[in-house]
Amino acid sequence: MLDWQPISQLKIAIDGPSGSGKGTIAKRLGEELGLPVLDTGLLYRFVGWRASREHVLLSDEPAVIAALPGLMSDMQWCVDGIHYEGQLCTSELRSEEVGAMASQVASLPAVRSALLDVQRNVASQGAIMDGRDIGTVVLPDAQAKFFLTASVRERARRRWAQLSNKDKMDVRDKDSMAQVQFDLEQRDKRDAERSCAPLLAADDALVVDSTVLNVDQVVDRLLAILHRRQLIRPT
Repeated sequence: MLDWQPISQLKIAIDGPSGSGKGTIAKRLGEELGLPVLDTGLLYRFVGWRASREHVLLSDEPAVIAALPGLMSDMQWCVDGIHYEGQLCTSELRSEEVGAMASQVASLPAVRSALLDVQRNVASQGAIMDGRDIGTVVLPDAQAKFFLTASVRERARRRWAQLSNKDKMDVRDKDSMAQVQFDLEQRDKRDAERSCAPLLAADDALVVDSTVLNVDQVVDRLLAILHRRQLIRPT
């Protein structure tokens, strides 16, 4: 197995819809390259979660913006996730309920604008950042941009398996998988149709369909591309 050395301040953008594997791939790529991995979706999940706990209507853009300084006051975004009041709260942010909250606040243009500098500052010294508008909006100057996708059925299967392990769901419950697929389709629609920073591949992003690829195959493909572009070198 090769060890890799990335160029100085290498920024890698990984975008894609929910269930495309971008979080897993970003983590594995970070391990291979020794770069911090930043999940921007967690930031929106945190804002939605905190706003909801403060009884802020998530569809009320002025109310969310007004509350934002207070919501962010005790938050630290680190490589291992989001810390709030000194405690790691990443696991609480991974639920389907909080994911729906994130989708709502992420559709608000003023919220996205307010969080841009937070994301860019964290990534400025080199990072792998995954989300839905990294290559198009957050890091348009990233030296490498990848857009991961997979069929909605395969993405639903992955998400269903993840939830089954987490919540001990009955893996024979076909209705639960149908619901997961429906929820994914609705989220895809919201993400693609929002007026501000919709989900789409950057013009210079490489699209990778992982429907029939495993994690190792995708990671190997991305490493080969980075090496070919002389953004990383073996050590």
